[in-house]
Amino acid sequence: MLLPWEYGVRNLARRPVRTALTLVALATVVMLVFVVVGFIRGLEQSLAVSGDENVVLVYSVNSEENIENSSIAPSSPSVLAASLDSAVKRYGVLHVSPELFLGTRVKTGAGEGGLGLVRGVSLTAPLVRRSVKLVEGNWPGDGEVIIGRLVAAKLGSSTDAMAIGNSIDFEGKQWRISGRFTAGGAAYESEIWCKLSDFQTTTKRQDISLVAMLLSPTGSAAEVELFCKERTDLELRSIRETEYYAMLQQHYKPVRMLAWFVVVLVSGAGIFAGLNMMYGAVAGRIREIAMLQAIGYRRRAILISLVQEGVLLAAAGSLLSGVIALTLLNGMAIRFTMGAFTLRIDSVAILIGCGVGLLLGVLGALPPAFKALRAEVATSLKAV
Repeated sequence: MLLPWEYGVRNLARRPVRTALTLVALATVVMLVFVVVGFIRGLEQSLAVSGDENVVLVYSVNSEENIENSSIAPSSPSVLAASLDSAVKRYGVLHVSPELFLGTRVKTGAGEGGLGLVRGVSLTAPLVRRSVKLVEGNWPGDGEVIIGRLVAAKLGSSTDAMAIGNSIDFEGKQWRISGRFTAGGAAYESEIWCKLSDFQTTTKRQDISLVAMLLSPTGSAAEVELFCKERTDLELRSIRETEYYAMLQQHYKPVRMLAWFVVVLVSGAGIFAGLNMMYGAVAGRIREIAMLQAIGYRRRAILISLVQEGVLLAAAGSLLSGVIALTLLNGMAIRFTMGAFTLRIDSVAILIGCGVGLLLGVLGALPPAFKALRAEVATSLKAV
């Protein structure tokens, strides 16, 4: 025969201070799990949505995987367009985007700032970067820039300092913010975009970093790759944009592995904290447990009741942490080496966080319960 369900619930209410402390401890552990898993999911999602299957990137063969170090001739876009029929062409406009991309120090008018990512683009950039949407303001003119929605987070600056009409400084020049864009969570959202010619003049560079091509239905990435291999004098290489960001996924794999290791460490620490709290809770109830055995309840029934109390506390802590994570943490911008991205508290994060919480409730209750039930009933009844 099992103990009534209400018995375990009432026991939690009889010790409100101890119950509250245990609840806060469990909720804190689960919250840490939500933060770490949200970080991992946000990073993976940002890289996953950044690539376009139909876009090919052409850049310097000497830069390996780091496009910021790439330097190719400014005539590369016209050479590619004249030699290949792979790019989309509508109304006489080739969907080819020459770009100059680099990291540089950026300062806001308020004196804030840090290392920012700046991309010089032409008017064809929105035709190739199809996820980019200008949501506020205008396309940049001379001495103007448009900023992604995560630029403030990347620079460690306030949102007000990055408002349209304000100015920012980089490469020894002051630039006016003319607009703001989004890109569906892609890496572009942490970048600053300006006119390519204006950026080249400011940086005193005539070269470009890469050429992005939107493939036509009859075009192929293999054709572009073959052309780059045959024209060794140009020192070019090509790669699908999705493959490029897949390489970045592999590059950040150690970071993700470390983050998962942190989840395991936090969960382990939470289990030990739960053990400590439950040992304290059970130690004060030795006579009660012995009395339940004396009146006929089997040890299995008492064990289930103690685990029930632990699981109830863990479920309440997980629910509390889940509500806080969804309302306060979900979508929070995080600065990272590749730019910035948002914490993502999705179904996977909720499942892992709540699963860890319930696991803490079960594993934290079992050892102290076993220890209390192994004691002799007569000896336990005399315990103080």
